[in-house]
Amino acid sequence: MNLLVDTQVLLWFVAGDERLSSRAREAIEAPDTVNYVSVASWWEMAIKCSLGTLRLDDPLEEFMKQRTDEGFRTLPIETRHLPPLLRLPFHHRDPFDRLLVCQAAAERIPVCTADPVFDRYDVERVW
Repeated sequence: MNLLVDTQVLLWFVAGDERLSSRAREAIEAPDTVNYVSVASWWEMAIKCSLGTLRLDDPLEEFMKQRTDEGFRTLPIETRHLPPLLRLPFHHRDPFDRLLVCQAAAERIPVCTADPVFDRYDVERVW
């Protein structure tokens, strides 16, 4: 299975945070799962680190390298991911999450997120 892991879920997974559901953890850890992290999530983390609202144990570059070494793949933002944003209902105002919805729909992969607003879009949510 391919799985698009959202920013918060990635952070909870790495930290071993109990807020991560057992279903989400099992999906990420399943041997047949290919886990993707969107460039949008890396970008969001960079912004939050620069603002001081996100503190990582390691510099962002090292954090990203560690995740890559663990098998997480980066999902690039393709131009074909952007036009659907024009038609996407505003159930959610977060620009990063809206882009994840469009990427998941275009790539036909579920999103691993705790955010129930994703259920209002035409994407599968793993939680």
